[in-house]
Amino acid sequence: MKASDLFIKALEAEGVEYIFGIPGEENLDLLESMRDSNIKLILTRHEQGAGFMAATYGRLTGKVGVCLSTLGPGATNLVTPAAYAQLGAMPMLMITGQKPVKTSKQGRFQVIDAVDMMRPITKYTTQLVSGDRIPSAIREAFRLAHEERPGAAHIELPEDIAAENTTAQLLTASVSRRPIAEYKAINRAAAMIHDAKSPLLLIGAGANRKLTSKMLREFVDKTGIPYVTTQLGKGVLDERDDLFMGNTALSSGDFVHRVIDSADLIINVGHDVVEKPPFFMSHDDIRQVLHINFEPASVDPVYFPQLEVLGDIANSIWQIKEQISPNPTWDFSFFTKVHQAYLEHKSESENDDRFPILPERFVRDIREAMPDDGIVTLDNGVYKIWFARNYHAALPNTLLLDNALATMGAGLPSAMAAKMVHPTKPVITVCGDGGFMMNSQELETAVRLNLHIVVIILRDDAYGMIKWKQANMEFENFGLDYGNPDFVKYVESYGGKGWRIDSAAGLLPQVQQCLAEPGVHLIDVPVDYTLNDETLNKTLRIRSEAV
Repeated sequence: MKASDLFIKALEAEGVEYIFGIPGEENLDLLESMRDSNIKLILTRHEQGAGFMAATYGRLTGKVGVCLSTLGPGATNLVTPAAYAQLGAMPMLMITGQKPVKTSKQGRFQVIDAVDMMRPITKYTTQLVSGDRIPSAIREAFRLAHEERPGAAHIELPEDIAAENTTAQLLTASVSRRPIAEYKAINRAAAMIHDAKSPLLLIGAGANRKLTSKMLREFVDKTGIPYVTTQLGKGVLDERDDLFMGNTALSSGDFVHRVIDSADLIINVGHDVVEKPPFFMSHDDIRQVLHINFEPASVDPVYFPQLEVLGDIANSIWQIKEQISPNPTWDFSFFTKVHQAYLEHKSESENDDRFPILPERFVRDIREAMPDDGIVTLDNGVYKIWFARNYHAALPNTLLLDNALATMGAGLPSAMAAKMVHPTKPVITVCGDGGFMMNSQELETAVRLNLHIVVIILRDDAYGMIKWKQANMEFENFGLDYGNPDFVKYVESYGGKGWRIDSAAGLLPQVQQCLAEPGVHLIDVPVDYTLNDETLNKTLRIRSEAV
């Protein structure tokens, strides 16, 4: 069998639906082998877009997303998506081409060591030097990309290896089960929770798994313990619940941090060090921390839990839930008081009618426009903080933000992948004008695929997040302003539909109209970030400390 045919059959055996990417001449044997495959090639306009789509596919499905590039510049364009998937715990496989490795007449033309380049940002990277290695390499790449903690894998398929013949046979996946926590740790965890005065559940990135969400719901329903979320833990439990105390969108000084600081036990489920710390421990801290995760804690000066429960998270939560009953002496009155103050402050700011629109008002209207299962993907910018704080997600993976690599340029490709995975669900992507322009060419891909997505650009004609930080450091505005195209004409040139709002009141009906009409829609929304520094760095701290 031709090695490239075996390669595609191995991907089919792993259940691959799509390969996102841009083939080059070194991939042509593999491309030919795809011709009669049930795997669909999704041709993108940049390898970075393909990588973000593959990573988001992995994030939403739990299966390994696959992307493809040629050698050299094609492979280097996958570096950012590789880091995005690796830090964000998204299972993804990158396939890159290479010049012939046995004989080549082109010297080092376009040749870089892509395997070593990918080594620091993947769980597995290898070059195939024989067609016979294809079954084991693909099986190992999928196994490692998928197992906890998920991440990126990379296989380089040289041109001459793809074209050779092989007698190798496919390998079947082994059956494996994650270890479960030992009973002594479970018993001690249950006792710590029972004996606490004001325990608080903190839900992090590692808890964003289907069965874990179910077990946490049962745990909260049984115990009545309030919960907070990190940015990557949003939606694991319904954030409209009265027991939801807020999201750790900021590092400190927000209402939610008053709740965290007043807890005497934090039940930290799925903590991932790629996120900014949701709280800081100190050597004289009387508060205890219970670490429940697949893997041990990464101990540092601000995180050193007193007990670690290691093993499958869902099973650990189930075991603890079976042992524990609500303690009538638990006191959550201060939690509730602080959260009520947060809701009052949130209501004040999100009802402001000024234009250009304030981010708080914008988030409110998007939340109103979207059903519980609608998916919002975010690019990276200061508006991400407002969505993390104020967009109360009802279900897991309905607000896709990146609080790991926090790269710009991923919002639009992520929305495209989300719509392919969930074609019946409404999908909106919110991008800053800076991040949008980094992969705006994928509008053509979205139009070509007949996707129904709504792209909303928050336009401030500057790199707004950095301007906020610049102002916070009391520096004068410098070096962060730019010009933009006419975004309405821009999307129309690709065959999409463009819109522009001229009042805060005009946003919600325009979004609703775009969600109702099939096609690729883009809405240009001027935004006012001038109050960010005052609100995020001063007002929130003053208001929360007053409770």
